[in-house]
Amino acid sequence: MTLKKYLLAAALSTPMLAQAADPESCSLVRFADVGWTDLITTNAVTRLVLSELGYRSQIKRLSVPQTFKALRNNELEVFLDTWMPSSEKDIRPYLDDGSVELLAINLEGAKYTLATNQAAYDAGLKDFADIAKFSKQLDGKIYGIEPGNGGNQLIQRMIDKNAFGLAGFKLVESSETDMILSVKRADHLDKWAVFLGWEPHPMNNQLNMRYLSGGDDYFGPNLGGATVYTAVRKGLASQCPNLGRLLKNIRFSLQMENDLMEAILNQNTNPRREAKAWLKANPQVVNEWLQGVTMRDGNPIKPRLEAGQTQ
Repeated sequence: MTLKKYLLAAALSTPMLAQAADPESCSLVRFADVGWTDLITTNAVTRLVLSELGYRSQIKRLSVPQTFKALRNNELEVFLDTWMPSSEKDIRPYLDDGSVELLAINLEGAKYTLATNQAAYDAGLKDFADIAKFSKQLDGKIYGIEPGNGGNQLIQRMIDKNAFGLAGFKLVESSETDMILSVKRADHLDKWAVFLGWEPHPMNNQLNMRYLSGGDDYFGPNLGGATVYTAVRKGLASQCPNLGRLLKNIRFSLQMENDLMEAILNQNTNPRREAKAWLKANPQVVNEWLQGVTMRDGNPIKPRLEAGQTQ
């Protein structure tokens, strides 16, 4: 069965009347990609749904700070991966001046804080306060991801303030992939590592890892318990009400993201192909996303999605 038919089946339970079309200025939706695997998956799923509704989309690869600037400058429409509170420092100026808006929560129950490998945890490295005691075993390093990332900034702030006695430590900035490889290498050599960890992410299955307690003042309570928001440029939902309605409806789950990321990373497959398979297997989720949504041209979903094959 084609994806169009699945989308049609999901939409049929909620009859929809034709509405005013989103204007042509809304036909191209530009998304940020900051190199995180969870964002690759959520971008792929959302863009696939948009294409079936008559929108075009484009990916721009930027850092997190560049992403918020691009939203302010109307060079982007959507960023699906605003982790709060870790992104608070980066996004706050744009929220305050109204140039960027948090449109909706798209994921709850995430976590984001420092983690360590099992060998270090078993030897007593269980809390932020323990890190400095094991400086030698850790080679004085804490592994982060790409430069400019909010999590990296939190780590550097702890080092600069000598929080937990970390003044002598070095933040190693690289990328999500390189950080995970560094931890795997440490495990292979029976060494220890402290690194930026989060869920959803396949690292939770790939690494024998444990999250550290005690970082509430920097990463927040509940092991950096995070809420992920859809951030958009100012006025998007009012200028493009149908698009805004869809983006407000879209919510993900930890299991969905873990499964999709695992497939993409471990099977070296195409994100679009995996997104398509997931949408076909989960028509009830698509139904929730399509509540009150029409084609971009304002027509009901049924006639358009009955025709043709998925591109």
